[in-house]
Amino acid sequence: MSTNKYTLPLESTRWTLDNSSPILFDWEYDEGRDRLLALYSKGKNLQWDGTQRIDWSPELDPDNPLRLPDEAVFIYGSDIWERLDAADRGRVRRHLASWQVSQFLHGEQGALICASRIVDSVPNLDAKLFAATQVMDEARHVEVFSRLLHDKIGMAYPINPSLKTLLGQVLSDSRWDMIYLGMQVLIEGLALAAFSILRDIARDPLVRALNAYVMQDEARHVAFGRLALRDHYPSLTEAERNEREEFVIEACYLMRDRFRAEEVWQNLDIGTAECIAYVGTSPIMREYQSLLFSRIVPIVKDIGLWGPKVQAAFSAMGVINFAGLNPDELVAADEATARGMDDLRRGAAPG
Repeated sequence: MSTNKYTLPLESTRWTLDNSSPILFDWEYDEGRDRLLALYSKGKNLQWDGTQRIDWSPELDPDNPLRLPDEAVFIYGSDIWERLDAADRGRVRRHLASWQVSQFLHGEQGALICASRIVDSVPNLDAKLFAATQVMDEARHVEVFSRLLHDKIGMAYPINPSLKTLLGQVLSDSRWDMIYLGMQVLIEGLALAAFSILRDIARDPLVRALNAYVMQDEARHVAFGRLALRDHYPSLTEAERNEREEFVIEACYLMRDRFRAEEVWQNLDIGTAECIAYVGTSPIMREYQSLLFSRIVPIVKDIGLWGPKVQAAFSAMGVINFAGLNPDELVAADEATARGMDDLRRGAAPG
């Protein structure tokens, strides 16, 4: 124990300030879990500057800012889409791009606030150190998504009601593990999947690089939450575990519904009810919603929140098959993709 290095004995190794959200000090400075400290070291070494690592000089296509194939438009294949002329299809693409990047931006600000809360409330110093690197990461993500939205796309959408509800639930809970679960595992896990879809299908190099670099950071954040919760959750009572599993189920349904973009169809006024009805049943949306949970399901299983109700909910959503994915392999692939983007930017052969 490191307390034997103090010149006087400590009454306690920790000090808690009971505010509206408890603030916890840890006086054990030379103890830490190796994997969390390794993530902290990686977090320090992989800091990057969004103004230098990303080439912001190209202009985006105003009719298709993300350069997505039409098959990625949620109403593609519908009678509504077929009735639209070229100008209106361009308007749909631009508004969908604005809406999607806006939700990324709002989610990243939520992550920034949650990461700062984790520094306050998490009980171990190794976790505080890593969370401090995450605060900087999230600030950078807010910066780059804001620049993409305002300087390149040129319009923004307010926060989606489902995302707002989930952020409110996470931020109003004073328990550090609930902040971890809500932000590090669920919101960040969903964001990782959404970023990966955009990274892989967007044809604009700026958009692809930005998402790849953000994912390199987010993969560390999700790994951080996974390690911390996997250590903590075996100590939960049955009632505490049930509460967290119910939260996982509610949050996953909220996040699934978040991506229907109802605000876009209401704003464009091209047949709001018809658009919402089509998106709710379209094969494109079902496949998209399923892929969004590819990062969440294996982590929820890994941290031990894998009771019958959680498994039943994932089965009902059609995403239980993702439980067999290996989170470590997904992280390694994300990091390799980001390094490949750096190679391309430098004009070298990808390594």
